[in-house]
Amino acid sequence: MAVTVQVETVINRSRSDVAGFAMNADNDPVWIGGITQSRTLTEQPMGKGAQVERVAKFLGRRIEYVNEVDIYDPEKELLMHSVKGPFPMTVRYQFEDAADGTLARIQVSGDAGGFYRLVGPVLAQAVKRSVRGDLRRLKRLLESETGSP
Repeated sequence: MAVTVQVETVINRSRSDVAGFAMNADNDPVWIGGITQSRTLTEQPMGKGAQVERVAKFLGRRIEYVNEVDIYDPEKELLMHSVKGPFPMTVRYQFEDAADGTLARIQVSGDAGGFYRLVGPVLAQAVKRSVRGDLRRLKRLLESETGSP
């Protein structure tokens, strides 16, 4: 079952602050709700071909996957696709200047199989709810007095 969701919000911080924080794999467990671990596997700096390993919980299941970077524009866009995991997926982060800060957009597309195919009717809703929560956490964190960076 193919699923594509897109969520966006305006964050009252500069594009460089928002993109820099969101595209740093070390920060994934801080703002992405399901991620428990994240690390860059490649020694090269973040860019095309870099690989990021993530461990997550989604719909009560532990998922381990590796994403490879296809597009990396440090203040505008990150596009990754899975090279290891329970199902093929792509994740795109996009950042644009907005009147009140930065428009942050996340798009997740995947083709669920196995267990996730069985829960197909609720999968898109669960993914959208999860990504919406991620952007709320990112916004709250970056707009707080003590927020990074």
